[in-house]
Amino acid sequence: MKDTFRVKLEQLDRRLVEVESLLSDPAVVNDMNRFRALSKERSDLEPVAALFKEFTSREGDLAAAQEMLSDPDMKEMAQEEIETAKADIDRLDKELTIALLPKDPNDERNIFLEIRAGTGGDESALFAGDLMRMYTRFAARHNWTVKVLDYLDGDEAGIKSASILVEGHNAYGF
Repeated sequence: MKDTFRVKLEQLDRRLVEVESLLSDPAVVNDMNRFRALSKERSDLEPVAALFKEFTSREGDLAAAQEMLSDPDMKEMAQEEIETAKADIDRLDKELTIALLPKDPNDERNIFLEIRAGTGGDESALFAGDLMRMYTRFAARHNWTVKVLDYLDGDEAGIKSASILVEGHNAYGF
Protein backbone atom coordinates (compact mmCIF):
# COMPACT_ATOMS: atom_id res chain seq x y z
CA MET A 1 0.00 0.00 0.00
CA LYS A 2 1.22 3.46 -0.84
CA ASP A 3 2.17 5.71 2.05
CA THR A 4 -0.26 8.41 0.89
CA PHE A 5 -3.14 5.90 1.05
CA ARG A 6 -2.09 4.78 4.50
CA VAL A 7 -1.95 8.39 5.74
CA LYS A 8 -5.37 9.10 4.25
CA LEU A 9 -6.85 5.95 5.82
CA GLU A 10 -5.37 6.82 9.22
CA GLN A 11 -6.94 10.29 8.92
CA LEU A 12 -10.30 8.71 8.09
CA ASP A 13 -9.97 6.40 11.08
CA ARG A 14 -9.25 9.36 13.38
CA ARG A 15 -12.18 11.28 11.88
CA LEU A 16 -14.50 8.35 12.58
CA VAL A 17 -13.48 8.40 16.25
CA GLU A 18 -14.05 12.17 16.33
CA VAL A 19 -17.49 11.87 14.66
CA GLU A 20 -18.54 9.13 17.09
CA SER A 21 -17.57 11.31 20.05
CA LEU A 22 -19.48 14.26 18.55
CA LEU A 23 -22.56 12.11 18.09
CA SER A 24 -22.62 11.41 21.83
CA ASP A 25 -22.45 15.13 22.65
CA PRO A 26 -25.85 16.40 23.92
CA ALA A 27 -25.48 19.69 22.03
CA VAL A 28 -25.17 17.81 18.74
CA VAL A 29 -28.06 15.48 19.58
CA ASN A 30 -30.32 18.51 20.08
CA ASP A 31 -29.32 20.00 16.70
CA MET A 32 -31.04 17.59 14.29
CA ASN A 33 -29.43 18.97 11.12
CA ARG A 34 -25.92 18.56 12.50
CA PHE A 35 -26.80 15.17 14.01
CA ARG A 36 -28.13 13.97 10.64
CA ALA A 37 -25.02 15.22 8.80
CA LEU A 38 -22.68 13.55 11.29
CA SER A 39 -24.67 10.32 11.18
CA LYS A 40 -24.39 10.26 7.39
CA GLU A 41 -20.65 10.97 7.60
CA ARG A 42 -20.28 8.15 10.11
CA SER A 43 -22.14 5.71 7.85
CA ASP A 44 -19.80 6.69 5.00
CA LEU A 45 -16.65 6.29 7.12
CA GLU A 46 -17.48 3.04 8.91
CA PRO A 47 -17.05 0.60 5.98
CA VAL A 48 -13.71 2.15 4.99
CA ALA A 49 -12.46 2.09 8.58
CA ALA A 50 -13.51 -1.56 8.96
CA LEU A 51 -11.61 -2.50 5.79
CA PHE A 52 -8.54 -0.62 7.03
CA LYS A 53 -8.67 -2.40 10.41
CA GLU A 54 -8.90 -5.74 8.65
CA PHE A 55 -5.99 -4.72 6.41
CA THR A 56 -3.75 -3.78 9.36
CA SER A 57 -4.77 -6.96 11.18
CA ARG A 58 -3.74 -9.08 8.19
CA GLU A 59 -0.44 -7.17 7.99
CA GLY A 60 0.18 -8.09 11.63
CA ASP A 61 -0.68 -11.73 10.86
CA LEU A 62 1.80 -11.69 7.99
CA ALA A 63 4.57 -10.29 10.18
CA ALA A 64 3.88 -12.93 12.87
CA ALA A 65 3.92 -15.71 10.27
CA GLN A 66 7.24 -14.48 8.88
CA GLU A 67 8.71 -14.63 12.39
CA MET A 68 7.50 -18.22 12.72
CA LEU A 69 9.50 -19.22 9.63
CA SER A 70 12.66 -19.55 11.75
CA ASP A 71 11.05 -22.34 13.83
CA PRO A 72 11.42 -25.64 11.90
CA ASP A 73 8.30 -27.16 13.51
CA MET A 74 6.12 -24.22 12.48
CA LYS A 75 7.63 -23.56 9.04
CA GLU A 76 4.93 -25.34 6.99
CA MET A 77 2.06 -23.70 8.86
CA ALA A 78 3.81 -20.33 8.60
CA GLN A 79 4.16 -20.73 4.81
CA GLU A 80 0.42 -21.36 4.46
CA GLU A 81 -0.40 -18.38 6.66
CA ILE A 82 1.96 -16.15 4.65
CA GLU A 83 0.27 -17.14 1.39
CA THR A 84 -3.25 -16.52 2.66
CA ALA A 85 -2.24 -13.27 4.38
CA LYS A 86 -0.62 -11.95 1.20
CA ALA A 87 -3.72 -12.85 -0.84
CA ASP A 88 -5.96 -11.14 1.72
CA ILE A 89 -3.72 -8.06 1.82
CA ASP A 90 -3.82 -7.75 -1.98
CA ARG A 91 -7.62 -8.10 -2.02
CA LEU A 92 -8.07 -5.59 0.80
CA ASP A 93 -5.66 -3.15 -0.86
CA LYS A 94 -7.79 -3.18 -4.00
CA GLU A 95 -11.01 -2.77 -2.00
CA LEU A 96 -9.51 0.15 -0.06
CA THR A 97 -8.37 1.83 -3.26
CA ILE A 98 -11.92 1.64 -4.59
CA ALA A 99 -13.35 2.82 -1.25
CA LEU A 100 -11.16 5.94 -1.39
CA LEU A 101 -12.55 7.03 -4.74
CA PRO A 102 -14.68 10.18 -4.47
CA LYS A 103 -18.41 9.61 -4.13
CA ASP A 104 -20.80 10.71 -6.86
CA PRO A 105 -23.04 13.49 -5.53
CA ASN A 106 -25.97 11.93 -7.40
CA ASP A 107 -25.73 8.58 -5.56
CA GLU A 108 -28.55 9.48 -3.18
CA ARG A 109 -30.92 10.70 -5.88
CA ASN A 110 -33.95 8.83 -7.19
CA ILE A 111 -34.92 8.51 -10.85
CA PHE A 112 -37.99 8.65 -13.01
CA LEU A 113 -37.99 6.09 -15.79
CA GLU A 114 -40.27 6.42 -18.78
CA ILE A 115 -40.78 3.52 -21.17
CA ARG A 116 -42.76 3.97 -24.38
CA ALA A 117 -43.46 1.60 -27.21
CA GLY A 118 -42.08 3.03 -30.42
CA THR A 119 -43.14 2.47 -33.97
CA GLY A 120 -43.48 -1.17 -34.80
CA GLY A 121 -46.88 -2.06 -33.44
CA ASP A 122 -47.29 -5.14 -31.31
CA GLU A 123 -43.60 -6.04 -31.38
CA SER A 124 -42.53 -2.70 -29.90
CA ALA A 125 -45.25 -2.99 -27.23
CA LEU A 126 -43.99 -6.47 -26.33
CA PHE A 127 -40.43 -5.18 -26.17
CA ALA A 128 -41.50 -2.26 -23.95
CA GLY A 129 -43.24 -4.74 -21.60
CA ASP A 130 -40.13 -6.91 -21.45
CA LEU A 131 -38.02 -3.83 -20.82
CA MET A 132 -40.21 -2.73 -17.92
CA ARG A 133 -40.12 -6.19 -16.33
CA MET A 134 -36.35 -6.28 -16.74
CA TYR A 135 -35.88 -2.88 -15.08
CA THR A 136 -38.22 -3.70 -12.19
CA ARG A 137 -36.43 -6.99 -11.52
CA PHE A 138 -33.07 -5.26 -11.66
CA ALA A 139 -34.30 -2.66 -9.17
CA ALA A 140 -35.67 -5.38 -6.89
CA ARG A 141 -32.30 -7.13 -6.87
CA HIS A 142 -30.68 -3.90 -5.66
CA ASN A 143 -33.35 -3.41 -2.97
CA TRP A 144 -34.71 -0.29 -4.62
CA THR A 145 -38.35 0.69 -4.37
CA VAL A 146 -40.29 0.83 -7.63
CA LYS A 147 -43.51 2.82 -7.85
CA VAL A 148 -45.57 2.71 -11.03
CA LEU A 149 -46.83 6.26 -11.62
CA ASP A 150 -48.50 5.79 -14.99
CA TYR A 151 -49.24 2.66 -16.98
CA LEU A 152 -51.02 2.23 -20.29
CA ASP A 153 -51.64 -1.34 -21.43
CA GLY A 154 -50.95 -2.35 -24.98
CA ASP A 155 -52.14 -5.30 -27.00
CA GLU A 156 -51.28 -8.85 -25.92
CA ALA A 157 -48.59 -8.80 -23.18
CA GLY A 158 -47.07 -5.47 -24.12
CA ILE A 159 -47.41 -1.93 -22.89
CA LYS A 160 -47.88 1.36 -24.72
CA SER A 161 -46.22 3.48 -22.05
CA ALA A 162 -45.20 3.43 -18.40
CA SER A 163 -43.65 5.88 -15.97
CA ILE A 164 -42.00 4.53 -12.85
CA LEU A 165 -40.14 6.04 -9.91
CA VAL A 166 -37.07 4.16 -8.66
CA GLU A 167 -35.99 5.05 -5.13
CA GLY A 168 -33.00 3.83 -3.15
CA HIS A 169 -29.30 4.20 -2.51
CA ASN A 170 -27.36 4.63 -5.77
CA ALA A 171 -30.54 4.35 -7.88
CA TYR A 172 -29.30 7.28 -9.96
CA GLY A 173 -26.61 4.97 -11.39
CA PHE A 174 -29.44 2.80 -12.73
